[in-house]
Amino acid sequence: MWAYFDSSALVKLYVQESGRPEVLRLLRHHEVVVSAMLPIEVRGALRRRASENSIENARLPAALQQMAADRMQWNLLAVSKEVLDRAEQIVGSHAVRTLDAIHIASAQEFEARLRAEVPFVSADRRQTEAAEAAGLLVRLVGR
Repeated sequence: MWAYFDSSALVKLYVQESGRPEVLRLLRHHEVVVSAMLPIEVRGALRRRASENSIENARLPAALQQMAADRMQWNLLAVSKEVLDRAEQIVGSHAVRTLDAIHIASAQEFEARLRAEVPFVSADRRQTEAAEAAGLLVRLVGR
């Protein structure tokens, strides 16, 4: 069984915060599909949190190393023209950030290819509201 994970959900694998146990539980029961942008987003989020002291600088190398290992298990979706076209429609009708719209569009494209419903896992309430409005089955974690 597949699930599409947004960076706001997967970053919880590397930091202790609300929603982490739920993400771990979902990962035990689902194959992970993500946008090809997600590893860049998660790496950036971890570095930003270290610079803001919300995670210890000493933990950063281990977190980045674990993310690199985990990434080998993730199924990455290319950001295609179709994904960008869908994302443009999403930002035209919902107040979401560009990358959030690309994640929603990526999940939609994956569902269309698979011809099956795929849970969209995120910790971002605004993004999940837009994803739900776009017809995705949403799983909000950590809120």
